[in-house]
Amino acid sequence: MPEQVVPTVYFESPGPANTERVLEIAGQRAAELGLRSIVVATTRGETAVRASQVLSGYRLVAVTHVTGFREANLQELTPENRRLLEQAGVSILTATHAFGGAGRAVRKKLGTYQVDETIAHVLRLFGEGMKVAVEITLMAADAGLVRTDEEVIAIAGTGRGADTAIVVRPANTHNLFDLRILEVLCRPRL
Repeated sequence: MPEQVVPTVYFESPGPANTERVLEIAGQRAAELGLRSIVVATTRGETAVRASQVLSGYRLVAVTHVTGFREANLQELTPENRRLLEQAGVSILTATHAFGGAGRAVRKKLGTYQVDETIAHVLRLFGEGMKVAVEITLMAADAGLVRTDEEVIAIAGTGRGADTAIVVRPANTHNLFDLRILEVLCRPRL
């Protein structure tokens, strides 16, 4: 394969101020590669709703926080944003976090980290958005919403909004080490 030059955009700081640019970069690269699926992290739904507007025509998967993430029985995705996503044909995935299920319960109860949270901390060396982008890709593959033999774009961020996008070949969580980050499209430099 001949050499490819694919630019990586580095944002000065993390956070939601980068969301529009991330969506633009992701859409441009998806078109260049002929990709069909884009996975996007969303908490209350704003990022996914905006992605559904900017990235119409792609198969979008919005991955939410698990119910009870912030407090017992609370789903942070707002009913209005859920309605907008459903109207736009976006698949919504709410499931146990790939890097924060039973292992997080062990840490909270016994004060010791398990392998899933250790992996999450290693991915955070590249930024919170990178950890989340990998995690939501695993979750979407586990749910059958993306294929493991097709490249996808994963969009995530630090706190709210989006500041990271990668091209990734998904894997199921039990095959984590088969996942491949093929391109880093953008991320915060800090």
